[in-house]
Amino acid sequence: MNLRIVLLASVLALLTSNAPPASAWGCKGHQTVALIAEKHLTPEARQMVEKLLGEIPIDLKLRRWCGNATTDLFVDASTWPDDVRSERKNGPWHYIDIPRGKHKGDLKEYCGAEGCVTRAIEEQRAILKDKSADPVKRAEAVRYLIHFVGDMHQPLHAITNADNGGNCVAVKYFRHEPRLNPARPEREDYSPNLHQIWDTEIVERDMEISNPARYADELDEKFHAESAVWEAAGIQIDNWAWESHERAETTAYDAFTEKIPIEPDIKPKSCADDNHIGKRMFEKHLAVGDSYQSNAAKAAEQSLAEAGVRLALILNAAAKAAN
Repeated sequence: MNLRIVLLASVLALLTSNAPPASAWGCKGHQTVALIAEKHLTPEARQMVEKLLGEIPIDLKLRRWCGNATTDLFVDASTWPDDVRSERKNGPWHYIDIPRGKHKGDLKEYCGAEGCVTRAIEEQRAILKDKSADPVKRAEAVRYLIHFVGDMHQPLHAITNADNGGNCVAVKYFRHEPRLNPARPEREDYSPNLHQIWDTEIVERDMEISNPARYADELDEKFHAESAVWEAAGIQIDNWAWESHERAETTAYDAFTEKIPIEPDIKPKSCADDNHIGKRMFEKHLAVGDSYQSNAAKAAEQSLAEAGVRLALILNAAAKAAN
């Protein structure tokens, strides 16, 4: 029996080491953001994006976690940054760790030396707007922007509670009980966890029978009136990050019946740090059911719609600047 356990742990460790990195919204969510944005592009922006992505294609040898069956280069680009994340060692570009309990203000103190999502968006915007820049870098800038604007609008990518953006908060998701990763029990990693369900499960459960194209149509129609307001407000990247942070506070953390206290402002290397935060959160027996799912899905829908409209704003402005 002990040998069987050892073999099982070894197999799980191998699978974990080759698993795709956590990505905001998962494949379908990122694709939905891209599809909404496409609906709001100016002709100039569409031409610029199609030219760059068409002339500088993604390496066919690259392993694509979300597949590359789509012929829509814009949609295909939406998940590319996660495919190269480990190779390029730019994981911090995908999020910003704003501690719980913080409200408005300068985000620089939360953006470390390795960068963060708000800084990455600004840097990629500058590259894309410069028509004299290397076309390869400009094509990559398009792909990064499509993905990073989506990332920033996933609420758990704009908050932390000494819990790695909710990755250390074990939750029961409907009938799925959280389980400790047997390959690395010392790290106190549980699945499902708060970050994971916001990345994927909440959105995909809300999508039901829809595919990303149909879901994008539904959300674009649902938020048609609000879209005009978002467009009129213009590009305000820091404000968008704070909105996402506040949404995480209210609809992710505070929505549980069991109170989750604000932790000390530290960056744990694993969920065993911060006085075993992983184990402490597991022992709270947090559960997500119909009520939490319903409210979270409404918040996620708005976040996806905002991300799509605001991504189009950025690309439209870049195309205008590059003319």
